[in-house]
Amino acid sequence: MSCRNMIQRLYWWAAVMSCVIVSQAVANDFTLRDLDGKPHSLSDYRGQWVLVNYWATWCPPCLEELPELEIFHSASEGKAVVLGVNMETITEPQLRAFVDRQFLSFPILRASDNPAQHELVGPVDGLPTSYLVAPDGEVVARQVGQITAESLSGFIERYEDRKSGAE
Repeated sequence: MSCRNMIQRLYWWAAVMSCVIVSQAVANDFTLRDLDGKPHSLSDYRGQWVLVNYWATWCPPCLEELPELEIFHSASEGKAVVLGVNMETITEPQLRAFVDRQFLSFPILRASDNPAQHELVGPVDGLPTSYLVAPDGEVVARQVGQITAESLSGFIERYEDRKSGAE
């Protein structure tokens, strides 16, 4: 095994192991507007996996993570959706230009740099922070720091296998 492959495997395992499984609780429903002013509520996506990702354009780890979120969103083919919640004070034209340059196709929602509790799924202690919400509306994982498309898909697969084995 090459050094590069070993580092990639270690990174993948670190990402998987750092994904904190949270207690089974229904996610805080929230409604935020996208760049076109359309409201999106978490409950609108019931029946799908939802990754709620809190990020900002000034955050280097967030910028590194965005392509992975796009890969996950695009590969999910309707089974899952990414909701990118921008957590900064930035003008709509600036944010739209940034999103266009990044070729992001998932919904980008506007919060602020100090959002109200009802605008959050849960605590956001640092950026990026992601919450994974199961199709039944339960928060099943929280990640502070970067996440990969591969680790997300793997987590969902293991979760579904474990859940189907329990039934």
